[in-house]
Amino acid sequence: MESGFLLNNLIIMLYIKWFISEKSEFNEFNSSFTLNSLLSRPSQSKVYVENVVNLIENDVILYWDDAIKELTKKFDWVNLDNFLVSKNEFDEAIKEVDDKLKTAIWISKNNIEKFHQRQKIKNLEPEETSLWVYCWREFRAIESVWLYVPGWTASLFSSVLMLWIPAIISWCKNIQICTPANKEWKVSAEILYTANLLWIRKIYKIGWAQAIFAMAYWTKQVSKVDKIFWPWNAFVTEAKLKVSKFCAIDMPAWPSEVLVIADEKSNAKFIASDLISQAEHGNDSQCVLLCNSMQKIKDVLFECKNQLINLPRQEIALKALENSFAIFVDSLEQAIIISNQYAPEHLILHFEEWKSYLKDINNAWSVFCWSFSPESVWDYSSWTNHTLPTSGFAKSYSWIWVESFWKWITFQELSKQWLEKLKDTVENMSLREWLFGHKNAVSVRF
Repeated sequence: MESGFLLNNLIIMLYIKWFISEKSEFNEFNSSFTLNSLLSRPSQSKVYVENVVNLIENDVILYWDDAIKELTKKFDWVNLDNFLVSKNEFDEAIKEVDDKLKTAIWISKNNIEKFHQRQKIKNLEPEETSLWVYCWREFRAIESVWLYVPGWTASLFSSVLMLWIPAIISWCKNIQICTPANKEWKVSAEILYTANLLWIRKIYKIGWAQAIFAMAYWTKQVSKVDKIFWPWNAFVTEAKLKVSKFCAIDMPAWPSEVLVIADEKSNAKFIASDLISQAEHGNDSQCVLLCNSMQKIKDVLFECKNQLINLPRQEIALKALENSFAIFVDSLEQAIIISNQYAPEHLILHFEEWKSYLKDINNAWSVFCWSFSPESVWDYSSWTNHTLPTSGFAKSYSWIWVESFWKWITFQELSKQWLEKLKDTVENMSLREWLFGHKNAVSVRF
């Protein structure tokens, strides 16, 4: 299917007005959208985002820690004197978390550790690639990394496990964590308990784009790092891209998203629950449904309406569903083609013959197969990592894993005899490229 292909099938948009109305029908119309325009992500004005981030960067460069305090007060409504979480805050948090949740966090920790321990790759031993030529590689841990844990509108303490565990397994020496304080000016008890479980006692109470610039440029209270791991919003991603010339970044990460493929036999309640669980992440999240049954799409929309009624984050979910849509497709094959073009962060296969289509899935990061593999289990305790590329970057980026915290060094050793065999080859190639110094580096040895 060409990217400019006009979608002739019926498009059902999940508009907020459909959910709050009492009408049984829903908004449907024949679309003249191209796939490119339809599958583009919802986003704020790029110019607006760039302007805001530029102002934040200028403030941090000019006023350093004072700027971070003022920006934190402006965006998070929190007054900070000291950026670090105190010992008393840690001690109080540990008492607040109930035993049932402590057990759940411990189980998730063990599962995530098992999966990431298996990712460790051994150094390649020196190999004689040719007679008297030895080549090998060895990894080195990135010495200083910064991990971000979302914590303002929702306390995502699971991200402490997802980021810290592979960093520790990778033998990083200096690992720092930051997370924004909540409206009570505190870091959530769940985040601090999880951090303490992993022997983390140094956490900064800062967030948003100003923290990115602090990490990259250094301030009195914040030390510079070599790589930033920070999945968040458009403003943070813009800041990460700006500082990538000074330190490495994990990946571009815009708002979270899910794409569900279903057929007439799929369970509408299950599908609706998967869509809503993604929608409640943030008002700029996106949920997409591809289905070859018009009746099933109607059933899913009805279930979405029912399941939203008592959702605590209903307002956020409804806002996200404004950006979301469903497409009636001719076949599951067509759905896979559209999915590959969309390149979702999360792909859920809600149809029984899913195994037959795995080989055709090229662009998705995390794939959930069949009805009893909800994305929410993966978010917490099904071993794999939930820090993923979004906004179509599944076409070119991978997830966070142990090697994300490594860098590789190659080594080689040549004998005099083998250098002499390669002498003519190197001299001829370097002369053709007009790099006479390269030729001489070999010739002078003979």
